[in-house]
Order: sequence, then structure tokens, then C-alpha cells
Amino acid sequence: MADDDLTPVARFLYEAGTLKHTKRTGWWMGGVKDPESVAEHSWRVAVIASIIAKLEGADPAQAAFLAVWHDTGETRTGDVNHLGKKYTGGTEADPRDIADDQVQGFPAGLAGAVRDLIGEYEDKASPEAVCARDADKLECMIQGIEYRDQGYVNMQRWIDNSRGRITTQSGQGLADAVLKTGSLDWFRAALGEKP
Repeated sequence: MADDDLTPVARFLYEAGTLKHTKRTGWWMGGVKDPESVAEHSWRVAVIASIIAKLEGADPAQAAFLAVWHDTGETRTGDVNHLGKKYTGGTEADPRDIADDQVQGFPAGLAGAVRDLIGEYEDKASPEAVCARDADKLECMIQGIEYRDQGYVNMQRWIDNSRGRITTQSGQGLADAVLKTGSLDWFRAALGEKP
């Protein structure tokens, strides 16, 4: 590793940082003026993925690892929402192709690991990938509830669509619990109040 030129990796680290400023565009359709960034979304997806994986008997670290990387291709494409996909023939750039471009010049072992990770997630090739994909949907559902609670009245479509796409038993159970829990119940419980 000491002999490897890490300049391409350094460039990627700056590229990955653009996700802190890349907004999740679907929320604009629901009227949210300043939606979360892709990076904010991915952080909570990773937390949720680790929880679902643990509950499902899968590897929580691997599920979180997949979740952290699941939207890195959006540095190149932006966040294309479902309406936008209608105008691109219903397709979008293959995340595997984007990863291939992103890892050009990386040390071979690192490049292969990133390609494998993106492929595992996209192909739902492991229980951890299924957990990470469920986490992506559950995070969207939770974010929709939070936006609804902040006064954005058009969020039910996102909440319902996300809930309907969760496949694991643990993900479905968490979704049901989330639907019965207020977005500030955690705060009340921390203060010792009853929700």
C-alpha cells in the first residue's frame, strides 16, 4: 500500500463530500423547500441497516457498510427522483458503471472492494444487502413522517410507498412501530414524560 498512488482516492474523498450538498429532489415535489442531503439520508440509512440486520440475524456492520455506499453514484448523476426517471426512459445510470469510473486509479484491492460492495447492494446478493435496501425505504418513510409533522401536508404518498416496499420481517415490524410513534416521542421519553 505504501507504494500506491492514493491521489485518485483523495479526489474521490472530495467527490464524496459533494453528497453533503446534494439535495434529495423527490421532497421538492412534496413542497419541502430545503430537503435533506443525500449524505444526511445515507447516515440514517446506515444506522437503520445495522439495526434491521441485527434483528434479522445478518451482519450489522456489513449492512451499514452497504448503506453508507448505496448512493455514492449520485455524486455523478445527482438525485434523480421517480418523476425525473420518466423522462430518461425509466432508467438511470447503472451504479456499477458509476463505481467503475469512480475507482479508476484506486489500488486494485480497494477498487475491487468498492465494485463488489456496489454490486452486492444492487443485486440484493446477500441478506445484508436486503437489510440495507429495507433501511433505505424505512429512512424515506421516517423522513416523510418528520416532514409531515413539520407541516408539509403532501407527504403521505412517500410514507405509504416506502412502507409498501419494505420486505424483511424486522423492517416491516419497525415500520409499523414507527407509524405508531410520534416523531418527538423519543424526546418526551428522554425527559421522563409519557408520550
